[in-house]
Amino acid sequence: MTSLHSGLSQAAIEQTAAAIASVQLPSGAIPWFPGGQVDAWNHVEAAMALDVAGRHDQARAAYDWLRATQNPDGSWYRSYRGPGPQPDDRGRESNHAAYLAVGVLHHTLTTGDPAYLDRAWPTVAAAMEFVLRLQRSGGEITWEVDATGAPGTDALLTGCSSMFHSLRCALDLARRRDEPQPDWELAAAMLGHAVAAHPERFSPRERYSMDWYYPVLGGAVRGPAGAQRIDEGWATFVVPGLGVRCVSDRPWITGAETCELAVALAALGDRDRAITLFADMQHTRHDDGSYWTGFVFPDNVFWPAEHSTWTAAAVLLASAMFAGEPATTYVFGGAALPVGPDETSTACDACSDLRPA
Repeated sequence: MTSLHSGLSQAAIEQTAAAIASVQLPSGAIPWFPGGQVDAWNHVEAAMALDVAGRHDQARAAYDWLRATQNPDGSWYRSYRGPGPQPDDRGRESNHAAYLAVGVLHHTLTTGDPAYLDRAWPTVAAAMEFVLRLQRSGGEITWEVDATGAPGTDALLTGCSSMFHSLRCALDLARRRDEPQPDWELAAAMLGHAVAAHPERFSPRERYSMDWYYPVLGGAVRGPAGAQRIDEGWATFVVPGLGVRCVSDRPWITGAETCELAVALAALGDRDRAITLFADMQHTRHDDGSYWTGFVFPDNVFWPAEHSTWTAAAVLLASAMFAGEPATTYVFGGAALPVGPDETSTACDACSDLRPA
């Protein structure tokens, strides 16, 4: 099923994509699992996986659902449920809105269809404006607007790392449209600097593996600094032969985190460890090509009892990275995206220069 070159075989890729597509609703929305919730971030991740497998019409239906359901302020609700689906939790998360830019860039590159970017651009632009209204003077972005309309008080390192990636993808889309966005460039530089140099600006969540590797995956910390960050947390989070712990003090590995770390490693050029991790987590694959969300290893039990679409999506994106699929390596490799790590300055005396007047 796997090879050192491509991760999954083509047959396995198609089977996993079919498992994701089987959960997609007629509206285009992609729940976590049949009957489960839909959130914009994981929905976009699943849409990208469909594009990896050549299911462009289904991916486009997923993006069209986001265009149809965007709130007037540029956001999406935290979750949706039911056959529609309908809003379930009316909180609005900044990283959920931002991730559309990553998906639209990936879709544009995989399909080679610039006309779709023209249709999607107003939705992307509105989403980014929602996100940047929540940015603080230190560069970090608060994680939510709650159901009452009040902005949250916390900024999360994982979410902000993802939003740095999203801003870079949004700037790439703007460049393709020849529509410069200097405010977005400044916002990305400020955010990248905060992620790379100011951990004190984020809520302490060091127990979570995502806070360990997401600054690398999102592109704010790369090169020797990225390699050092990964090495420092390796023994804490990686369980050899099984995958990556979701939380450092829990005996639970999760497939999506394992694959995301593999993508981060591939972006650093650490291909051997990336492929080893990817192979290690294949024990979570189900016979139909879907993937269990996680595995409790002392009990030898898959938990929770679900095959999540976003886990399968992370698998397909990692496999595409290993295979050198151009759109996926462009988007997650990040070398050609605007506002790279070298442009965010890690010198603290540069903070005042990065802030808007």
